[in-house]
Amino acid sequence: MEVLYLLIPLSLVIVAVAVWIFFRMSDGGQFDDPVGPAHSVLMDDDTPAATRKPPVAAPPGAPPH
Repeated sequence: MEVLYLLIPLSLVIVAVAVWIFFRMSDGGQFDDPVGPAHSVLMDDDTPAATRKPPVAAPPGAPPH
């Protein structure tokens, strides 16, 4: 029973630290764009520079994409 006098305050301190860390990361922009980095890895251009085709220029007067 006496161990509860130690465990309850200790658990409250651990929860307070976890909440403080969460809000600190949230304010720092850690959770701003969780999907963008995942898509950038999939859409990364891994072809070597020597084998890449140059982009095709649009004809004059064509609307932009």
